[in-house]
Amino acid sequence: VLTKRYSGEQTKATGPIFRDSIPVEGAEKIAAEALLSPIRQHSADVETFISEAIKRVNNVNDDNVRLLLGGDSATANKARVIDLLLSIAHVPMERVHTVRLLSDVAQTPELWLRSFNGDKWLYFNPETGEQGLPQDRLVWWTGDEPLVSLEGGRNPQVTFTLNSSEMNAIRLAKLTDANTDADFLEYSLYGLPLQTQQTYQIMIMIPIGVLVILILRNLGGLQTLGTFTPVLIALAFRETQIGFGIILFTVITALGLSLRSYLEHLKLQMLPRLSVVLTFVVVLIAIISLFSHKLGLERGLSVSLFPMVILTMTIERLSITWEERGGGHAFKVAVGTLVAASLSFMLMNIPELTYFIFTFPAVLLIMVGFMLAMGRYRGYRLTELFRFKAFLKD
Repeated sequence: VLTKRYSGEQTKATGPIFRDSIPVEGAEKIAAEALLSPIRQHSADVETFISEAIKRVNNVNDDNVRLLLGGDSATANKARVIDLLLSIAHVPMERVHTVRLLSDVAQTPELWLRSFNGDKWLYFNPETGEQGLPQDRLVWWTGDEPLVSLEGGRNPQVTFTLNSSEMNAIRLAKLTDANTDADFLEYSLYGLPLQTQQTYQIMIMIPIGVLVILILRNLGGLQTLGTFTPVLIALAFRETQIGFGIILFTVITALGLSLRSYLEHLKLQMLPRLSVVLTFVVVLIAIISLFSHKLGLERGLSVSLFPMVILTMTIERLSITWEERGGGHAFKVAVGTLVAASLSFMLMNIPELTYFIFTFPAVLLIMVGFMLAMGRYRGYRLTELFRFKAFLKD
């Protein structure tokens, strides 16, 4: 499929180069002729003629344009007026409905116009006059017919959600060679639906994050809030990105610790105390999202996806550490957790590593062997070498 698509053997584009005029009379005909006169003066070929027509129609201050639009400045109505002007000049025009190749973004088809100049199709944006279909656009259907015909209802709405899927060389060879006996490939992760593949691309990288924590704790001696808490925080950084995520984690944890310190004076049981802290975290996240939206910070809107339960338990465990071993140790553990989460996030989000492990998931068995070997390690950690440096001098 890909080899055929990107090979030089492309089908030559064909299309109409002449069309009949759309019947129009009265004031609309006069307005259309008034618009066509300057368009003809400022155009040299089909391409410039269409660009000039789109430019004129988008000038809503023109009385002739307002008459033809009839008070409706929607994109579809502008395309109708552009089609009318081009038909009077016998220039062919076709409506195309496109979708943008963006992952995990709900979208509706966007209307574009195209015309055949005898050699190739020329694409135009009816709103801006932009020429040339962008690389991230896919033509879904052409013509004036709606995508959905609804009976017994009204105002149907259709949204598109796309997922990108990389095709490895093995799967490509199977598709391009029908005689290849490779039924076992159907049992690979690439045989799953696209949305499921995307989920597993995240899940399959969790052992990588765990391995980073294992190395930092067993070899480096870094102190963190448990083993899996930094990995879960690293997963949360996927939504907020690492810089904004660290700021949010610091702010919410600091305010949560202040509330936790106040609740300690009320002598509450653990479950009510956790419930109050969780509610406070939810309210704080909502406030941050609201102010981020007002300030135009789109990253702040993704804070709602930040795992609230993880933050609540982090606040609780840091509070207990503060009470048992002091504020200095609690601060050291919090910083260690952030460092471990940041390193895990950076490693788990390497595209090449994700693709390699997703294509060859048996690599995880090698990682299991390394984890077993680490479990047998009883030597000094890196931080302990500095801690017991005085003994080495003796």
